[in-house]
Amino acid sequence: MAYGQKILKGDAYKRAAIKRRHIRIRKRIAGTAERPRLVVTRSNRHIVAQVIDDIKGHTLASASTLDTSVRGGEGDKSAQAKQVGALVAERAKAAGVEAVVFDRGGNQYAGRIAALADAAREAGLKF
Repeated sequence: MAYGQKILKGDAYKRAAIKRRHIRIRKRIAGTAERPRLVVTRSNRHIVAQVIDDIKGHTLASASTLDTSVRGGEGDKSAQAKQVGALVAERAKAAGVEAVVFDRGGNQYAGRIAALADAAREAGLKF
């Protein structure tokens, strides 16, 4: 075992793995003015989606399960993720964004992440 390396267990190991994957993804993905980055952040309880122009460093649109229109909604967490995906797509289109680059934030493309992406595609965002 190398010095300075901590052996992580349980949830700490999982969070470290997600962070490593996110760093690896961000090496290749960057948002521009023509095609900003759709970032998805997931916790155990909530999900947040932001459309970011990395060149200017501005958030163009955002939505989350903490918004009043989604909060307390019916259904499970996947249904709420679908609502967030449709809402962020609607707000992005209002900001003049037609196409985005999808950044899953190191999470697997399954479950709530896939539900959010599918709802955003159905609402008219291209990626």
